[in-house]
Amino acid sequence: MSEPKNEPMLQVENLAKRFGGIVATDDLALNVASGELHAVIGPNGAGKTTLIAQLSGQLTSDAGRIRFSGNDITALPMYRRSRLGLARSFQITSLFLDLSVLDNVALAVQAHAGHSFHFWRDARLDSALRDPARAALARVGLSARADQPASALSHGEHRQLELAMALAGSPRMLLLDEPMAGLGPEESTRMVEMLRALKRELTILLVEHDMEAVFALADRITVLVYGRVIASGAPADIRANADVRDAYLGEAEQGGARHG
Repeated sequence: MSEPKNEPMLQVENLAKRFGGIVATDDLALNVASGELHAVIGPNGAGKTTLIAQLSGQLTSDAGRIRFSGNDITALPMYRRSRLGLARSFQITSLFLDLSVLDNVALAVQAHAGHSFHFWRDARLDSALRDPARAALARVGLSARADQPASALSHGEHRQLELAMALAGSPRMLLLDEPMAGLGPEESTRMVEMLRALKRELTILLVEHDMEAVFALADRITVLVYGRVIASGAPADIRANADVRDAYLGEAEQGGARHG
C-alpha cells in the first residue's frame, strides 16, 4: 500500500518510552518524507537507539502513534512492519560466522518472508532465496565475497553484510543505527558512498554520531536531547542553530560526543 499523496512515509506523533524513572523518548514527533535521508543526532543518552527500536517494533511504546506508508503500525510486531517495507539494519544482530556470506543473506531473505531459520539447509539450495541474496550483496559491494565464510570479512565488511541482510526483504525504508560505528577512514568513506547510492532508491532514517557523514548525506536532520526533539530542519539550519550547538553539535564536531 502506498502512502496518500503528500503524506510523509513515516509519521511519529507523541511517542514515549520510559524505563522505570528514565524517560528515553518524550512526546516525540517526527516526519520522514518519501525519498529523503533523514538523520537523527544527539548526545549520549538522547534516546536515538530507543527511537529506532520503537519504530522497528523491537520495543513497544508507552504512548504515541507510528504511521508508515499510510498504515498505523503502532501495535504491529517487527515481522509485520518488515512485510510492509520497513527494515532495520542490524535487527538480525548475530551473523552466522561459519556460514558463507551468501548463506547469511539467504537466511535473511527467508526470515523476511516469515519462515523459520530452522530451515537454513533449504535456504542454501533454494534459488528463490539465493537470487535475491546475490542481488542484495551486489548492492553493498560484496558480490566477490559471496562464497567466503562470514568470519573472513573485516569489521567494515560485516557492516556491509548486515546492510545486505536488511536489504534482503526489498524494503521501502531503512532504519540505520550507527552504520559507521567502529569503521576506519577508508571503510567510512565506502559506507558513505554506499548510503549515497541507496538514498536514490530508498527512504532512510539514519542514527549516526559521525557528523561529517551526517552533513554529507542528510536531506533533513532532527536533534534529540533527553528524548525530546529540540530542532528539525535542513542541515544548514541545524548547523546554524544556537540551541543545537549549545546542546550537542559543537561538542560532536570536536569529537567529544558519542552515540546513545
